[in-house]
Amino acid sequence: MPSSNGGPAPGEAISGRSRGAGGVAYAPHRRAADGRRLVRLARRLNEKATVRAYRAASWALGHLPEGPVLAIARLGFLAGYALWPAKRRAITANAGHVLGLPVEHPDVARLARDVYRAYAGYVVGLMRLPALPPDVPARLVDADGDRGLDSFRRLYERLRAEGRAMIIVTLHVGSMETLAAAMASHGFPAYGVADDTAFPELYELLAEQRRRWGVQVIAWRNLREIHRVLREQGILALLVDWGYRSDGIPVRLFGDWTTLPAGPAVLAAKSGAAIVPVVNRLAADGRYHAEHGEPIEVEGDSPAEIQRATQTVADALQAAIATEPSQWYCFKPIWPETAAEASHLAERAAAALTDRGDRAARRRRRQAGGAEPAAEEPAAPRATAPEPVALDPGLVDEGAASA
Repeated sequence: MPSSNGGPAPGEAISGRSRGAGGVAYAPHRRAADGRRLVRLARRLNEKATVRAYRAASWALGHLPEGPVLAIARLGFLAGYALWPAKRRAITANAGHVLGLPVEHPDVARLARDVYRAYAGYVVGLMRLPALPPDVPARLVDADGDRGLDSFRRLYERLRAEGRAMIIVTLHVGSMETLAAAMASHGFPAYGVADDTAFPELYELLAEQRRRWGVQVIAWRNLREIHRVLREQGILALLVDWGYRSDGIPVRLFGDWTTLPAGPAVLAAKSGAAIVPVVNRLAADGRYHAEHGEPIEVEGDSPAEIQRATQTVADALQAAIATEPSQWYCFKPIWPETAAEASHLAERAAAALTDRGDRAARRRRRQAGGAEPAAEEPAAPRATAPEPVALDPGLVDEGAASA
């Protein structure tokens, strides 16, 4: 696995990856508020035009032969790869980390183009769904397998018998739309958390489409509804690969330091829910293979425990990406650009582990009946809203938010 250890001096690009994803903003990706009336009006008109265009394209794709449409879409997305350098830099930077190669390597460019082809298939499939009967998405997902939907049901029923909820963590692999529809058709009380602020009209359009399959969507700021789902032993689905944020939880992913959001671990600690990694990959026969990982337990809300649980999530997601890297379509930089940033993340992770050691030492002193020096407890990560689940991942959200 690639590592930033022994890499360039602070401030230089990590592992010789040519500025990584330079030119693309880190997360969050929601657009900034602007009080100017003309700016608000222009954005409103842009939203309406985009939604109308989406509806028209969705109708057309639903009534045209899938094969030719997909071939044309792949050519169009590959043209976007060539003509949109900011997105190309993000994709190639991510691909370089996954492969452990510099961005100039031909294998990195090859993987990046494969990602664009796979994403074209996802977009075409998503836009064709409204023209199909509501039960079609569910029938596209295999239910069997050692870690398939049948196994998932047994895990869910065990947790529910224990009075506990489930927090699904996943990423932009395959199609979460079809998996959500399959889960709803199997009677799972599943809820997705989505960003309703970046592109409200498109959010409503896609939420309406998901309700048609029985999938419920919660606006990401609605903490009351999120906690209600967890209290009632429901299933809360969170996408966690929304891009690098310096204030996230430090983790190692493919050997390099980055961050993942604290939301899943903090919510699990507060509610007693189990975290379950899930992925839904496209198979060669055109069907989807859903697979869940081992449940991740969070024993408390200390910085050390949040760090441990989030690293375990990162390990599970790394395995999911490595199985089929071309199906991971994340169009935001996932890793920091510089060695200085990576070094700071390593220091933060070490501080969390030191906190774990300090707590263990204090516990041993208490058990031995010895005096315990006063110590200020580090603040646990705030239980704020979790990262939003994808509304329109990758290329679409860039049209609604400035880079």
